[in-house]
Amino acid sequence: MTTTPEHIDYVLRLGDNALILGQRLSEWCGHAPVLEEDMALANTALDLIGQARLLLTHAGRLEGRGRDEDQLAFLRTERDYRNVTLCELPNEDFGRTVVRNFLFSAFQVLLWERLAASTDTELAAIAAKSLKEARYHARHAGDWVIRLGDGTAESHRRTQAALDYLWPYTAELFAAHPGDGLVAEAGVGPAWGELEAAWEATVVPVLNEATLTVPARTPFRSFGKFGRHSEHLGHLLAEMQYLQRTYPGARW
Repeated sequence: MTTTPEHIDYVLRLGDNALILGQRLSEWCGHAPVLEEDMALANTALDLIGQARLLLTHAGRLEGRGRDEDQLAFLRTERDYRNVTLCELPNEDFGRTVVRNFLFSAFQVLLWERLAASTDTELAAIAAKSLKEARYHARHAGDWVIRLGDGTAESHRRTQAALDYLWPYTAELFAAHPGDGLVAEAGVGPAWGELEAAWEATVVPVLNEATLTVPARTPFRSFGKFGRHSEHLGHLLAEMQYLQRTYPGARW
C-alpha cells in the first residue's frame, strides 16, 4: 500500500483526537463528584491515551521521518495538531463533560466500526481494539446524559446548557476535508461526513430520552482538524508538553 500525505494526516487526526481528549479528561482525576466516576473518567482518559499512542506511533512510521509517539505528542506546535475543537474545550462541570463524551464516543464507535475493515492493516487492528473501548465510553456517558437530563430541574438545566454549548462544535466532525476523498478511495477509511446520518440516529434518541432539546444547526463552524484551534489548546499543550520541553529527551 502506497502511503500518501492524506493517509498520514488522516491517522494524525485520529491520534490527536484521542490524545487531546484524553489529556482533557485526565484533569478530572481527584475532582469528580463521586469516587466511582473519578475512576471511570480516569480509565476513559487512559483508554484514549492508549489509542493515541498506537495511532501516533503508526503515523510516525507512515511518515518515515523518524518521529515516534513522544515526539509527535510533545514536540509539535499548536497549529500542527489536527484534533477537532470539541476535544480541546474545557471540561467545565460534570454535565458538560459527560455530554461531550457521549457525542464524541458515539462518533468514535461508528468510525472504528468502519476502520476495522481498513486496507491499512495496522489501522484496522487499532480500530478493532479501540471499538470495544468506545462502545463502553458511549454507553457509560449516555447513561449519565439520561440520568442528568431527566433528573432534577437543576441537573436538567445544566445538561441542556452543556448540549446547547457543545452541539455547534459537532458539525466539524462531519465537515468536508480535502484529503478524505483520496483516503476513502484507497480504502483506508471513510470520509467522516458519511457518518453524520448514522451518528444522529444514535445520539438523538438518547437525548430525547434525557428530555433534552436538540439544538438547531447554526452557521458556526470550528476548524481544529485544519490546525485552526480555539484559545484553549495552547493552554492545554503548555501543561502537557512542559516536562519534555523543559528537559528535552529526558528519560526515567
